Amino acid sequence: MKVNISKSWKELLESEFEKKYFDNLVDFVKNQYRKYRCFPPGNLIFSAFDNCDFRNIKVVIIGQDPYHGLGQANGLCFSVNKKIISPPSLQNILIEMSTDLNCTKRTNGDFIDLAKQGVMLLNSVLTVRENNPASHANKGWEIFTDNVIKVISKEKDNIVFMLWGNYAKKKRFLIDKSKHLILESGHPSPLSANRGLWFGNKHFSKSNKFLTEKGLDPIKWV
Repeated sequence: MKVNISKSWKELLESEFEKKYFDNLVDFVKNQYRKYRCFPPGNLIFSAFDNCDFRNIKVVIIGQDPYHGLGQANGLCFSVNKKIISPPSLQNILIEMSTDLNCTKRTNGDFIDLAKQGVMLLNSVLTVRENNPASHANKGWEIFTDNVIKVISKEKDNIVFMLWGNYAKKKRFLIDKSKHLILESGHPSPLSANRGLWFGNKHFSKSNKFLTEKGLDPIKWV
């Protein structure tokens, strides 16, 4: 199966694209995009990979599936297109980011600049039908993205993995904690944040402290 994905990832994931489950997944996704309005746009499905070169990865943030509202999803987890109002979970991320780093709140909810710095913004499921969350779950995307996490864990050193919420925390078994930093907290959604499970996790400063200690440049989050 020919997949349009950046070269640094293609070499690592070539074997996945040849597997039967991936053929079935592609057929499903193509059919869904023909029948319904789905997100992100087809050319942005692999945006998390295209904008974060494998050689440059420093941080991995794991989401569930894309935002399902019109014009929101851009292929990066927890990120929306420019000029789109930030959904509640993204607003809470921006608040924690500014509070943690003691700086002015970021106004731009498009995280492509973070991806370019080495932040892999990976949804477990890469596509969704409009206004129908989890509509593309359990179709094969999770197999693919779990294997992506395994590849990163195996092939890289000193990566910060941010696992927000119970869904993301289940991915911890895919990660070698002896050579990577795993940061866990509640989900930034209002339900979790309002119960005190999100704010104050300080993941952004903790990740930069870890990277600096390893001799790597910190992320400019804001």
